[in-house]
Amino acid sequence: MKFNIEIKRKLFLYCTDSVQERIGVLEERLRSIEESRNNETKSSAGDKYETGRAMAQIEADKCRGQLAQAHVSEAQLKILDIENTKENIQNGSLVQTDKGVYFISIGLGRVKLEEGTYFCISAASPIGKILLGKKQGDSFVFNNIKSTVKAVL
Repeated sequence: MKFNIEIKRKLFLYCTDSVQERIGVLEERLRSIEESRNNETKSSAGDKYETGRAMAQIEADKCRGQLAQAHVSEAQLKILDIENTKENIQNGSLVQTDKGVYFISIGLGRVKLEEGTYFCISAASPIGKILLGKKQGDSFVFNNIKSTVKAVL
Protein backbone atom coordinates (compact mmCIF):
# COMPACT_ATOMS: atom_id res chain seq x y z
CA MET A 1 0.00 0.00 0.00
CA LYS A 2 1.39 3.37 -1.01
CA PHE A 3 1.84 6.22 1.48
CA ASN A 4 2.73 9.57 -0.05
CA ILE A 5 1.39 13.05 -0.80
CA GLU A 6 -0.22 11.82 -4.03
CA ILE A 7 -2.33 9.33 -2.06
CA LYS A 8 -3.35 12.14 0.28
CA ARG A 9 -4.41 14.25 -2.70
CA LYS A 10 -6.35 11.35 -4.22
CA LEU A 11 -8.16 10.71 -0.94
CA PHE A 12 -8.99 14.42 -0.62
CA LEU A 13 -10.36 14.45 -4.17
CA TYR A 14 -12.35 11.27 -3.46
CA CYS A 15 -13.88 12.89 -0.34
CA THR A 16 -14.66 16.11 -2.20
CA ASP A 17 -16.26 14.26 -5.13
CA SER A 18 -18.29 12.06 -2.77
CA VAL A 19 -19.67 15.06 -0.89
CA GLN A 20 -20.47 16.95 -4.10
CA GLU A 21 -22.26 13.90 -5.50
CA ARG A 22 -24.23 13.49 -2.27
CA ILE A 23 -25.25 17.15 -2.31
CA GLY A 24 -26.42 16.85 -5.92
CA VAL A 25 -28.45 13.70 -5.22
CA LEU A 26 -30.06 15.22 -2.12
CA GLU A 27 -30.90 18.50 -3.87
CA GLU A 28 -32.55 16.61 -6.72
CA ARG A 29 -34.44 14.41 -4.27
CA LEU A 30 -35.66 17.45 -2.34
CA ARG A 31 -36.86 19.12 -5.57
CA SER A 32 -38.70 15.94 -6.50
CA ILE A 33 -40.36 15.62 -3.08
CA GLU A 34 -41.45 19.27 -3.08
CA GLU A 35 -42.73 19.07 -6.64
CA SER A 36 -44.69 15.93 -5.85
CA ARG A 37 -46.13 17.49 -2.70
CA ASN A 38 -47.11 20.68 -4.53
CA ASN A 39 -48.75 18.78 -7.40
CA GLU A 40 -50.86 16.63 -5.11
CA THR A 41 -54.50 17.42 -5.80
CA LYS A 42 -57.09 17.61 -3.14
CA SER A 43 -59.60 14.83 -3.51
CA SER A 44 -62.88 14.07 -1.82
CA ALA A 45 -60.86 11.92 0.56
CA GLY A 46 -59.47 14.94 2.41
CA ASP A 47 -57.71 12.92 5.10
CA LYS A 48 -55.79 10.96 2.47
CA TYR A 49 -54.68 14.22 0.85
CA GLU A 50 -53.56 15.70 4.17
CA THR A 51 -51.73 12.49 5.15
CA GLY A 52 -49.90 12.43 1.81
CA ARG A 53 -48.82 16.05 2.20
CA ALA A 54 -47.72 15.45 5.79
CA MET A 55 -45.66 12.41 4.76
CA ALA A 56 -44.05 14.42 1.97
CA GLN A 57 -43.25 17.20 4.44
CA ILE A 58 -41.58 14.71 6.81
CA GLU A 59 -39.54 13.28 3.93
CA ALA A 60 -38.54 16.79 2.79
CA ASP A 61 -37.46 17.72 6.33
CA LYS A 62 -35.38 14.54 6.57
CA CYS A 63 -33.77 15.31 3.21
CA ARG A 64 -33.01 18.90 4.30
CA GLY A 65 -31.28 17.54 7.42
CA GLN A 66 -29.13 15.21 5.33
CA LEU A 67 -28.35 18.05 2.93
CA ALA A 68 -27.30 20.28 5.84
CA GLN A 69 -24.95 17.54 7.08
CA ALA A 70 -23.47 17.16 3.59
CA HIS A 71 -22.81 20.91 3.51
CA VAL A 72 -21.07 20.64 6.91
CA SER A 73 -18.82 17.92 5.44
CA GLU A 74 -18.16 20.14 2.43
CA ALA A 75 -17.17 23.02 4.74
CA GLN A 76 -14.89 20.72 6.76
CA LEU A 77 -13.08 19.69 3.58
CA LYS A 78 -12.64 23.29 2.44
CA ILE A 79 -10.65 24.18 5.55
CA LEU A 80 -8.26 21.21 5.31
CA ASP A 81 -4.68 22.05 4.42
CA ILE A 82 -3.51 18.78 2.91
CA GLU A 83 -0.28 20.19 1.48
CA ASN A 84 1.05 21.32 4.86
CA THR A 85 2.37 18.39 6.86
CA LYS A 86 2.91 18.53 10.60
CA GLU A 87 4.68 16.18 12.99
CA ASN A 88 1.54 15.77 15.10
CA ILE A 89 -1.65 14.25 13.68
CA GLN A 90 -4.35 16.83 12.91
CA ASN A 91 -7.22 17.40 10.50
CA GLY A 92 -5.87 16.73 7.01
CA SER A 93 -3.18 14.26 8.14
CA LEU A 94 -2.56 10.96 6.42
CA VAL A 95 -1.60 8.49 9.13
CA GLN A 96 0.03 5.12 8.63
CA THR A 97 -0.32 2.69 11.53
CA ASP A 98 0.57 -0.96 11.80
CA LYS A 99 -3.17 -1.70 11.37
CA GLY A 100 -4.07 0.59 8.46
CA VAL A 101 -3.83 4.02 6.87
CA TYR A 102 -6.18 6.79 7.97
CA PHE A 103 -7.00 10.11 6.31
CA ILE A 104 -8.28 12.52 8.98
CA SER A 105 -10.96 14.41 7.05
CA ILE A 106 -14.64 13.37 6.97
CA GLY A 107 -16.25 10.10 7.93
CA LEU A 108 -16.59 8.09 4.74
CA GLY A 109 -15.12 4.87 6.10
CA ARG A 110 -13.21 2.39 3.94
CA VAL A 111 -12.04 3.75 0.60
CA LYS A 112 -10.46 1.54 -2.02
CA LEU A 113 -8.05 3.12 -4.47
CA GLU A 114 -5.93 1.20 -6.94
CA GLU A 115 -2.99 1.78 -4.57
CA GLY A 116 -4.75 0.08 -1.63
CA THR A 117 -7.42 0.45 1.03
CA TYR A 118 -7.58 3.53 3.23
CA PHE A 119 -9.93 4.84 5.91
CA CYS A 120 -11.37 8.34 5.67
CA ILE A 121 -12.35 9.29 9.20
CA SER A 122 -13.52 12.37 11.01
CA ALA A 123 -11.45 13.87 13.79
CA ALA A 124 -14.63 13.60 15.89
CA SER A 125 -14.84 9.81 15.41
CA PRO A 126 -13.68 7.58 18.27
CA ILE A 127 -10.43 6.62 16.52
CA GLY A 128 -9.97 10.16 15.20
CA LYS A 129 -10.09 11.53 18.76
CA ILE A 130 -7.45 9.00 19.83
CA LEU A 131 -5.15 9.77 16.88
CA LEU A 132 -5.25 13.58 17.15
CA GLY A 133 -2.00 14.92 18.55
CA LYS A 134 -0.10 11.63 18.20
CA LYS A 135 3.13 11.50 16.21
CA GLN A 136 5.34 8.90 14.57
CA GLY A 137 6.33 6.19 17.06
CA ASP A 138 3.42 6.82 19.44
CA SER A 139 1.28 3.86 20.48
CA PHE A 140 -2.44 3.87 21.20
CA VAL A 141 -5.20 1.44 22.08
CA PHE A 142 -8.47 1.30 20.15
CA ASN A 143 -11.08 -1.43 20.75
CA ASN A 144 -8.62 -3.17 23.06
CA ILE A 145 -6.09 -3.45 20.21
CA LYS A 146 -2.71 -1.78 20.56
CA SER A 147 -1.38 0.00 17.47
CA THR A 148 1.60 2.17 16.62
CA VAL A 149 1.81 5.24 14.40
CA LYS A 150 4.39 4.41 11.73
CA ALA A 151 4.25 7.69 9.75
CA VAL A 152 2.38 10.99 9.53
CA LEU A 153 2.02 12.99 6.34
